[in-house]
Amino acid sequence: MKPATLPTVFIIDDDRGMRQAVQDLVESVGLRAESFGTGQEFLSRQPSSDPSCLVLDVRLPQMSGLDFQRRLTEIGMQIPIIFITAHGDVPMSVRALKSGAVEFLTKPFRDQDLLDAIQQALQRDRAAREQQAEVNELHGRYQALTARERQVMGLVVSGMQNKQIASEIGVSEATVKIHRGNVMQKMEAESLIELVRITDKLKLVLPKLR
Repeated sequence: MKPATLPTVFIIDDDRGMRQAVQDLVESVGLRAESFGTGQEFLSRQPSSDPSCLVLDVRLPQMSGLDFQRRLTEIGMQIPIIFITAHGDVPMSVRALKSGAVEFLTKPFRDQDLLDAIQQALQRDRAAREQQAEVNELHGRYQALTARERQVMGLVVSGMQNKQIASEIGVSEATVKIHRGNVMQKMEAESLIELVRITDKLKLVLPKLR
């Protein structure tokens, strides 16, 4: 059995005292914490596959926290962010939250408010990782299908009956039934509805019915 992973809270703040205070708070509730003075230091770390979140100061040297948030999106790094700032305003908080931030806290904030936001962020990250793991598993099953089975799967999910599919691809109805059975078995789908849901999760482009 795989051991439970310990979530990590990453902290980026150019104020050494603030970094240490947040790290001490995080570690006091049994979580792992790593702190950095700049966004570049954070990006240079060894990547982790464990659940995580980022406590990010808005005012940073070189690149602001909001610009760093955008940079993470551009490079495809999806990590829940909690902003902290001593100089926040409403437009700034709206921009951060609209871009996906979990929370926007103004210093000084209550320790419990930050801890609550961290738990919310970690839960969001766990859910995202579980969803991605499921999609990766489904992609693996889909790759195991033959080209013909993928074709039949697309037509089945599009709503075609076996007879229509046979006419469409130029094989017998019996052959379609065999391919369809293989698809259901390999994709581990117990019903057409489940196969449709799998197709939706994989974001497959379905053939257009004539």
